[in-house]
Amino acid sequence: MNVFNRILTVLLLIVLLALAVLLAVFPAETVSVAGRGLQNSTAWLSILETSYYLFYVIGRIALVIVALLVFGLLLWGELRPRRPKAVRVHTDAGSQATVTTDSVSLRLAWHVDQLADVISVTPRVTAHGQSVDVLLDVETSPEIDVPMKTDEVVAVTREIIQDRMGMQLGKVEVRIKHAPYAGEA
Repeated sequence: MNVFNRILTVLLLIVLLALAVLLAVFPAETVSVAGRGLQNSTAWLSILETSYYLFYVIGRIALVIVALLVFGLLLWGELRPRRPKAVRVHTDAGSQATVTTDSVSLRLAWHVDQLADVISVTPRVTAHGQSVDVLLDVETSPEIDVPMKTDEVVAVTREIIQDRMGMQLGKVEVRIKHAPYAGEA
């Protein structure tokens, strides 16, 4: 939904910018063209209403239904209450806890950041029922052994999620970005 919102917002802003520039540069001509367009539309609708009354009514009903569906779904998608993403944890004693994905992300970031040669880490945790999927963007020093560091990061992630937090671990993806060499900075 975010990508769609951005595209729609950019297109709307471009159209509004073009209209504002036209209105500022050619004010009289822009208002005149808009007025003629409205007069032509009114005349066309009047002809359509008198000549093809059934199509005119069906078209209006179809326009209302399409507008309600499209804009209603967009509004619902934007305004619906969002639950904070959380994962249920069940203990051996039978008790339960709910842990937010933000808490899991903070804990993972702190522990993975403690590893040697890790400069920064940005985890993205997604809850799926009782399990979590983890995507880690890790910035490291440029001289690391990538397979070994990846295995180390995955092992720490597995220990934190499964052993210390009591959750099921789904997919783990590690994206490594090297920091620039000292001479390049």
